[in-house]
Amino acid sequence: MRASPIRIPTVSNDSDWDSCFHLSQPTKIPAHEEINDLCPTGESRKSEEDTTAKEEEKVIDCMSLPKDKLAQCQKKTAVLIKKKMNTRANQELIRCVILSRIIFGEEHWKCAQALANLAYGYLTLRGLPAQAKKHAESARTTLLTWKVKTTSNKEKKEIMETLIILYYTLGVAWLLQNHGREAYFNLQKAERSMKELKELHTGSICGLQVSEKDVTIALGRASLAIHRLNLALTYFERAIGNVIAAKGEKTSDLISLYEEIAQIEQLRKNHRQAIQYLEQAYTICVSVFTEVSPKTAEASALLAKAYATSGEVQHRDAVELYFIKSITAYQATLGSEDCETVTTIEEFCKWLVQIGEKQCMMIQALVYGSEHSKSRETKQFLTLVQRG
Repeated sequence: MRASPIRIPTVSNDSDWDSCFHLSQPTKIPAHEEINDLCPTGESRKSEEDTTAKEEEKVIDCMSLPKDKLAQCQKKTAVLIKKKMNTRANQELIRCVILSRIIFGEEHWKCAQALANLAYGYLTLRGLPAQAKKHAESARTTLLTWKVKTTSNKEKKEIMETLIILYYTLGVAWLLQNHGREAYFNLQKAERSMKELKELHTGSICGLQVSEKDVTIALGRASLAIHRLNLALTYFERAIGNVIAAKGEKTSDLISLYEEIAQIEQLRKNHRQAIQYLEQAYTICVSVFTEVSPKTAEASALLAKAYATSGEVQHRDAVELYFIKSITAYQATLGSEDCETVTTIEEFCKWLVQIGEKQCMMIQALVYGSEHSKSRETKQFLTLVQRG
C-alpha cells in the first residue's frame, strides 16, 4: 500500500512564501476581440491562435515564479549550512519540498529528491532521527512508484544520488534508534546505489552530499551494532585507507576512525593493536590541536584506559603517564570543576585501587592543588582510595 503523503508545516506570515500565490488577475477582454469571436474570419482565427499561444505563455510564466523561488531556497540552504544556522537551513529545506510539490507534483522523482534532502537535513542538521526516517520513507515510496522511464544521464545520476541519500539517512536513523539490523539492511542498499552510480560514471565520483566514506563508516558502525566484529573491522580499515589516500596520514579526519577501530580491536581482545591505533590518534591530536586541548585530553584518556585494559604490568607507567596528561590538559582547558576533568580523575583513582597502589598524595596534588576541593564526590572517592 502506498503511504499517505506527509503534511509538512509551512512558516506562517512568510511574505516570500505568500508571494508565490500572488498571481496576476485576469485582464478584461477588449471589445474588438469580442467582435472577432463572433465573426469567424481568417483574421479572427489567427487572433485565436495568438490568444492560445499567449495563454500557454501565461501558464509558463506562472510556473516560473515557483521555480525561481525553488532555486533561491536551494542556494539559501547551502549558505545557511555553511554558517551553521541549522534550524533556518532546515526551514528552507521544508520550503524546497513544498515548492517541488507545486512545480512537479507529489509523485515526481524531483519531489522525492526534495524529501530525501529534508530527511538528511533532519538527521544531520537537527539530530532528529524519527523525523528523518519518516521523510526518507516517503521519498522512497515516491521513487518506487515513479513509472516514467528516464533517458537522460543527468536524471539517472540525480535519482541514484537521491537513493544514496535516502538509504543512508534511513540506515543512520535506524542505527541511532538502536535497530542495528534495519540500519545495516538500508546502508547496504546505499552502498549498492553508490556502486551503480560509479558504474554510470565509469570511475570515481566526487561532490556528493553523502560520500563513499560516510556510507563505509556507517556500515562499520552498523556491523558493530549487530556484533559482526570482523565485518566492522573491514569497513573501518577501508574507510581509513580511503581517508589516507585522499588527505594524507596526518589529517584530523583519522582521529575518530582510529578511536572507533581501537574499540573494535579491544572487543576482539586484540589490545596491542588497539593501543597502536590510539597512539596514532593521540599523535595526530598533538600535531593538529597541540598537547593542551580538550581533544588531546580525550585521546590521552582513551590511550590510558587502553593500556590499563591490557592488564600487563609493564604498561602501568604508561597508564599513569597518559592519565596525568589527560587530567592536566582538561584542567588547563575546561577547568577543574568540569565533568570531563572529574570523570578522568575518578577513573584514574579506580585504576589505582584496582592495582592496589596507594598513590593518593599524587592524586590529591592534582585535585586539591587545582582548587577542586569543592567536588564532594571526588573527596569521597579519594577517601576510599586512602583506605585501600
